[in-house]
This record gives sequence, structure tokens and C-alpha cells, in this order.
Amino acid sequence: MLFRNLDFSADDGQIWQITGANGAGKTTLLRILVGLHGFYEGEVRWAGPLAPSLLYLGHQPGVREELTARENLRYSQALAGQSGDPDAALDALGLYGFEDVPAGRLSAGQKRRIALARLWLGGKRVWVLDEPFTAIDQDGVARLDARLREAAAGGTLVLYTSHHRVGEGVHRLHLSGDGAEVLA
Repeated sequence: MLFRNLDFSADDGQIWQITGANGAGKTTLLRILVGLHGFYEGEVRWAGPLAPSLLYLGHQPGVREELTARENLRYSQALAGQSGDPDAALDALGLYGFEDVPAGRLSAGQKRRIALARLWLGGKRVWVLDEPFTAIDQDGVARLDARLREAAAGGTLVLYTSHHRVGEGVHRLHLSGDGAEVLA
């Protein structure tokens, strides 16, 4: 059992960081919340249909190595039904000049930034992000933190896992072998 007696409620415009040791169940919890993991007891309730408003970014960047940064983002954009300018989204993450470079030739941090560029596209009101700060440098962390706060200020619910404490005003849910605890 990864966690028990887990009970929390998240609202539009909030940022929730899910913390815990490796193996505590952070990724499993995210997968349960978005319907990708069916082996659990209990219930998950959303205020409305989740699929049309959900943007889920898993632990892996999910980019195709043979596609360019721009092509990867356009592909993701088409699948998710997102609007917006892919080049502007890539530029917002410091990938100007890398739009036409195949992802296989980019660093791990640059691949992660391609995936994160989806956060600069429109149309999704619930973001569920598994370790979004992995493999990005300090500038990338600052850009991502600012984007999460901007989105929340606009009403987006953000749930993410991370071992890094980023900023104040974030609700925290800590998972451990003893259960789950909501922190300030």
C-alpha cells in the first residue's frame, strides 16, 4: 500500500505540489487522478468532465527524437486540441534558434523544455505535471515557476510532483509510508 486515508480537495486557481520520498507513490497518485491507473480503492471526483480540460505531462518528456522541436510541439498541440503559437511557446522557454533542430540532437533539458512548451499553449484548465523541473537549469526553473503562477492566477488548477521546493503560496501534499499529510 502506497498511501491510505488520502483526502484532499483542490480548486481552480490553486497550485498543489505533491512531495515524498522516491517510491512514496507520487507518480501513481497523479496517474490515478487522471485515470491512467485503475488499481486502487476509493474514489476520485472531478467537478466536471476532466478530459477536455486536462493537460498531463508524465515523467518522461514524450518527444519524438526524429521530429524537430517545432514539429513535436505541433504534434502534441494537434493531439491535445490546444491553440497558440508553437514558436512563441518555444521562445518562452529559451528554445529560440532550436525550433528546427531534431529533438534527438538536443540535451535532456532542452527536450524537457519542448514538452513544457505545451504549458504556453492555450485551452487547458487542469495541469497535472510529473516532475516538471527535472533536467532543467535555474533559468528554466524560474520560467516554469513564473508560468505556473501566471496560469493559477488565471484560474488553472496545477498539480505537480517535485522534490524541489519552488516559491511560496503553494499547497503541499506529502506522501509517506504513514499516509498522506496536507501541508500549508
